[in-house]
Amino acid sequence: MINKSIAALISIALNNELSASEIEKLLEKPKNIDLGDVAFPCFTLAKKLKKSPQLIASEISIQLKSEWIQKVNVVGAYVNIFINQQMVTESVLQTILSEKDKYGSKQPVKENVVIDYSSPNIAKPFSMGHLRSTVIGNALANTAQKNGYNAVRINHLGDWGTQFGKLIVAYKLWGDKEAIEASPIQELLKIYVKFHEMAETNESLNEQARASFKSLEDGDEESLTLWRWFRDASLKEFNSIYNLLGICFDSYSGEAFYNDKMDVVIEELKEKGLLTLSDGAYVVELEDLPPCLITKTDGATLYATRDLAAAMYRKKQYNAKKIYYVVGNEQSLHFKQLFKVIEKMGYDWSKDLHHVPFGMMLKDGRKMSTRKGKVVLLADVLAEAIQTAKRNIEEKNPALEQKELVAKLVGVGAVIFNDLKNDRLNDIEFSLEQMMNFEGETGPYVQYTFVRISSLLEKGEFIEKKLQFENLGEYAWPVIQLLEQYPVIVQKSYEQADPSQIAKYSLLLARAFNKYYAHTKILVNDEWKQMKLSFAFCVAIVLKDALSLLGISAPNKM
Repeated sequence: MINKSIAALISIALNNELSASEIEKLLEKPKNIDLGDVAFPCFTLAKKLKKSPQLIASEISIQLKSEWIQKVNVVGAYVNIFINQQMVTESVLQTILSEKDKYGSKQPVKENVVIDYSSPNIAKPFSMGHLRSTVIGNALANTAQKNGYNAVRINHLGDWGTQFGKLIVAYKLWGDKEAIEASPIQELLKIYVKFHEMAETNESLNEQARASFKSLEDGDEESLTLWRWFRDASLKEFNSIYNLLGICFDSYSGEAFYNDKMDVVIEELKEKGLLTLSDGAYVVELEDLPPCLITKTDGATLYATRDLAAAMYRKKQYNAKKIYYVVGNEQSLHFKQLFKVIEKMGYDWSKDLHHVPFGMMLKDGRKMSTRKGKVVLLADVLAEAIQTAKRNIEEKNPALEQKELVAKLVGVGAVIFNDLKNDRLNDIEFSLEQMMNFEGETGPYVQYTFVRISSLLEKGEFIEKKLQFENLGEYAWPVIQLLEQYPVIVQKSYEQADPSQIAKYSLLLARAFNKYYAHTKILVNDEWKQMKLSFAFCVAIVLKDALSLLGISAPNKM
């Protein structure tokens, strides 16, 4: 917020040669605190203004006048700005105390954004490979709401497609009804893997699978009965994981939901002259992209057909301002084709469709594969994380009340944070050891900082009341600067669909406060105690809110 004000002042000083938003992107934080709080480099302006960077810096510095600015120094081509720390401290902390968990929130805009995420495949286990879409999508939905939108959370289940033809064939050949009812996902996975092993040397199995899926699309009752059974059994298991993660959805309408909505879309494509017959299949030709396949030679529909129907439905049903698809990098071409087809259909809202890609969860450097049975089950990882957290509690705080609950919050939080602290587009190598490491850059470290503050507030008998903030100590200013940035981080995290910004921010804030705590006596019974506790209380508010945006709870004790 301060940076915005400074950028606006510099823009005025430059006679609007650069906009405030352009200048804000150029602002830097000096490496040495003695050089100021904000620096503006003038190198890029030299050519435009036909002056030396040093002269430009000197001219700007003379004009920077504001109650928020204490002093301005010029060092070479840099304008170094020292903020009025007392004024900013007072403003930031009073705002947090007034707004509490609404700090950083935007006013509601009464617009819906639809977020399609998680979307596991029915009759397949919920693996670590599904974690990324689930937690990134949930964090995106949370930050959308923090930014004033109404987030519509959709779990677009993979409950249709050729894999069900394979599963039906596999069940008829090798299925054991009693075994599947006792342990549905594990048994269905077993026969699904067997199908792919056998199909490598028996191509007729794939032909049978295609025929089975076509009969499913045509409404064959036996096939539909098996499909409903697979779906219900899978959903029951998925929901146990969603409950553990604390994640809920507004809709579980998967691919099958759009079966009766595709013909209208195909007809519209025909009417608009967009369908072309190619080798017996219908496609939409696209400039600079491969053709988008709409129906196969046997008339069966594809992902693209159902995704077109889904986009049309969501736009109309929810009057969606934006629609996000939180799906892995490998589907980038599919979404480029999808959005291009909608654009060619004449819908200008195609620009409001956004693919939110992310890197893969790798095991031993390779993608996890359900077909080959090489998966790490998310339920197993969560259980192990919770057990590790419980062992830590037994060692360090055996008398803790509600140990089971706290272990769950810490263990699950560790798994979620470990994913979200990474840049979204990067691949992540699965490492149980790293997830279970509760020291360093982890969710439990941030949770523990919140717990430390909660303990301070309790021991210091903190009472929230109106007071002024002064004499907090020299180590408070870096914390204040971070607190001041929180609304900007929340906004950028949503606009860039990047939860890692909030995760990294929470680590910086926790580290800065712990440094303050290490150098400052807070519980000394002097006239400054309640003020320092009030400052700590503000940090706790923001830490808890940042964690909640990531989908992580903050226990009061650990």
